[in-house]
Amino acid sequence: MPGPEHLKGDIGRRVAARREQLGLSREEVALRAGSAPGYIQYLEEQTATPGMGFLLRLADALETTVVALTGGTADLPPGIGHAAYHPELVDLGAEECWQLLGTHGVGRVAVTTHEGPAILPVNYLVSGREVAFRTQPEAAPALVARAAPGEVAFEVDHIDDAFSQGWSVLLVGSARTVTESDAVGALEAHAHTTPWAGGDRDLWVAIAPAHVSGRRIRVRHTHEPG
Repeated sequence: MPGPEHLKGDIGRRVAARREQLGLSREEVALRAGSAPGYIQYLEEQTATPGMGFLLRLADALETTVVALTGGTADLPPGIGHAAYHPELVDLGAEECWQLLGTHGVGRVAVTTHEGPAILPVNYLVSGREVAFRTQPEAAPALVARAAPGEVAFEVDHIDDAFSQGWSVLLVGSARTVTESDAVGALEAHAHTTPWAGGDRDLWVAIAPAHVSGRRIRVRHTHEPG
């Protein structure tokens, strides 16, 4: 069974999400779980550590498992949950795509290696209207700088399993190695972290997208008309 530290995850958020997926009110969940509606509200809105006995009843009331409510699936691939009610797939404009990219994060770059196509995660930062990442000269991500213009793809996404929604942003354009000392210095100064993969990764690669697109899965709550 999960230890006490495991129960301090985002239980309330998962409870609220599952309750809305089932179309249940707090009163109905409380009745099913043998609890008070006020405690269900407290659990959803505050940091709480309920006991295992109540968690078992609550999981049964929400037709799920204690492991799911306490985040035990966190190390599994995202998106293993069920689709939400009334999902809507919408296209994103370029400005919203750049806002979602933020200033830095982890993205995936598509490369062609001698073993075939590969998708590789890299720590990136946003510089102007480009994204840049550090790698090793002999590493696979560096191969994008040799690709023909318009054939480099870079993707960032976020999956929210609790609410069965998320977004993805795709950049397609050209890549180059950054060698000018001033440009390298500027990137180093703005880097928010060293590469998570570790090692000596001092080659900067910048991607200038010719096309930016994105999509988002939005979820309408079950109680909304329509």
